[in-house]
Amino acid sequence: MTQDSPQAGVHAVPPPVGPAARRATRPVTVRWRDRAVQVGGTAPVVVQSMTNTDTTDAAATAAQVRDLAQAGSELVRITVNTPEAAREVPAIREQLDRMGVHVPLVGDFHYNGHKLLSQFPDCAQALSKYRINPGNMGGGKKRDDNFAQMIEIACRYDKPVRIGVNWGSLDHELMARMMDDNSRRPQPWDAQAVMRDALVVSAISNARRAEELGLSPNAIVLSCKVSHVQDLIAVYRDLSARCDYPLHLGLTEAGMGSKGIVASTAALAVLLQEGIGDTIRISLTPEPGGDRAREVIVAQEILQTMGMRAFTPMVVACPGCGRTSSTFFQELADSIQGYLRRQMPLWKQHYPGVETMNVAVMGCVVNGPGESRHADIGISLPGTGEVPAAPVFIDGQRTVTLKGATIAQEFQAIVEQYVQRRYGKPDAQ
Repeated sequence: MTQDSPQAGVHAVPPPVGPAARRATRPVTVRWRDRAVQVGGTAPVVVQSMTNTDTTDAAATAAQVRDLAQAGSELVRITVNTPEAAREVPAIREQLDRMGVHVPLVGDFHYNGHKLLSQFPDCAQALSKYRINPGNMGGGKKRDDNFAQMIEIACRYDKPVRIGVNWGSLDHELMARMMDDNSRRPQPWDAQAVMRDALVVSAISNARRAEELGLSPNAIVLSCKVSHVQDLIAVYRDLSARCDYPLHLGLTEAGMGSKGIVASTAALAVLLQEGIGDTIRISLTPEPGGDRAREVIVAQEILQTMGMRAFTPMVVACPGCGRTSSTFFQELADSIQGYLRRQMPLWKQHYPGVETMNVAVMGCVVNGPGESRHADIGISLPGTGEVPAAPVFIDGQRTVTLKGATIAQEFQAIVEQYVQRRYGKPDAQ
């Protein structure tokens, strides 16, 4: 037997590459007028986000919802925490409808959601989905009554509900009871393991209670939010094995900047690769004055780089080295990426499939021509000391060579022409 034979451990057929099959879940539809977003079932993973405006400022909130929707958020959650906020929800919905933005709105309720939905029926109707956290609805019979009231309203208005359990507001009575039970085990678990189990038990038991109160099982989404990567992975693996409700993924309080992006990606990528998760939100803390839509872009890029969805053409660009001391290729890569994203609202209407396009912007002759050939369209810029010429490759073939100070403008025009030719509808050409 040779070392290269299949019997020695070499695969005769290459193993499959890509995410595992999605776990089977119930489909839940979130609607507003002609817009219907399915979460779970056979639907792709849904991207959602949340505003950080004061909901009492209807104009500012509607504007941010519009921006998040235009960035690609398919559901947008807004805080409904006071009577004043609840009163403005219909106005927010009306402003969005006038702007032609029909993204479904999710109401985020804590403590007093049962009162607000009862006192403001127009708010209850204008929202497309309710988010309930059972851990902060009181204790004992009061909690049960408040929860039942919210579920009854959801049934009345035919609204789906996300039952979202959070480790920062876990039901204290449940946790105490499970800690007592754990102390009687022959080999007790550590407190962190009990907390993880309590999150799962709370989510599922509240979902079962909602069904007993009349809510359809096809109107329930679950989440168990924690802020540490390994806890999130463990909790969702357990949750997904114990129920068939669709799951909302998100690392709560992920943090700012690269830390928040890295932590969220590390957690969600593992779960998505295992087929777990039906909708995601990236909970980034924005820098002062930062763009809230960044969390939408990060969510999209996680799904797209994993090969699960396509949202906008992706740019492959080298990191740069001593051969690429000029910043020109960096500026061109950034310019092209921004151009592609800005064009997408128009392109997705007229050029179906353009979101799968790959563009390469490379900085020298080492890997540049090869990477450019592998892309749909690519350019290999001259590195330091190289001949000042930039060959362009289209569908693997070298076509033209650009020179001079107008390389960026000429390449952008070539990309535009390529999109029109390859993705344009035949009857429009």
